[in-house]
Amino acid sequence: MLRNNNRADDEMRPMIITPGYMKYAEGSCLVETGDTKVICTASVDYKVPPFLKDKEEGWLTAEYSMLPRSAQSRIPRDSSKGKVNGRAQEIQRLIGRSLRSVINFSYFPGITILIDCDVISADGGTRTASINGAYVAAHLAFLNLIKQEKIEKMPFYDSVAAISIGIVNERILVDLDYSEDSTADLDFNFILTGSQKIIEIQGCAEKTPIEFEVLRKLYDLSKRAAAKITKLQNEAIYNMAI
Repeated sequence: MLRNNNRADDEMRPMIITPGYMKYAEGSCLVETGDTKVICTASVDYKVPPFLKDKEEGWLTAEYSMLPRSAQSRIPRDSSKGKVNGRAQEIQRLIGRSLRSVINFSYFPGITILIDCDVISADGGTRTASINGAYVAAHLAFLNLIKQEKIEKMPFYDSVAAISIGIVNERILVDLDYSEDSTADLDFNFILTGSQKIIEIQGCAEKTPIEFEVLRKLYDLSKRAAAKITKLQNEAIYNMAI
């Protein structure tokens, strides 16, 4: 039985990365993964947090939000609630951790890269799409800093790619959309480097515990998907750079 859009079980949704999507940001892109669409920007701030005072290092941090009508029902803005949504806080920390894991901070001392991921259309996999776009946006921001002779070297020593994989009705599915994610027996997010090292694995069994061999299958599928995402990221960065 085929999935939505006639996808095979191990097939990702079509992914389009449009670099330079925001005019004023030092780095930006629009990531489209099926009907999930996220605008990712990277802004440069020439200062660092207090804990890095007197250290010759830079920093990177991230924020994540969903526009009120990015989903089927309206999502209240954080400003109207007076606090940051717990889910949004968890995701933005994940985005920041993922990118910081492959950065040499000594290459951009005194500079903070501020990542913003804004979901404009949500159909599952918004956190993985945000990570994929955040890497592209940050990479482009660093390229701009090199071009302006503000830094000498590219701080990224590897890339970052993320993919969701789950089990729905006993089938292992890659890149779950909302209809699949909302009914999944198991839901995992794999964040890998371009060299296919593990940055983070998030997941849990919603109903029945799984054997380690099942996790191994999920990991193998995640590596194939991450390789495809890395290729798309590199193409987007190259197209913006030329």
